Amino acid sequence: MHTLKLVQIGNSVGVILPKEVLARLKLEKGESVFLTDTPDGVAITPYDVKFADQMEAARIIMKERRAVLRELAK
Repeated sequence: MHTLKLVQIGNSVGVILPKEVLARLKLEKGESVFLTDTPDGVAITPYDVKFADQMEAARIIMKERRAVLRELAK
């Protein structure tokens, strides 16, 4: 477990990831990450273009078929 500190970056607030975490996620300075809500909190994962495209397609379908999905949820 790593304790992260929130720091002021311009008008925003950011988190600095330790080198060990960057190495484990295979990330470098300037790359993007996903911040995903989970039942236990949040997860940080490397940005994956293919996954991002799939999620965007899912959002479009969920928006267009909201009524159908609501009925299926019952």
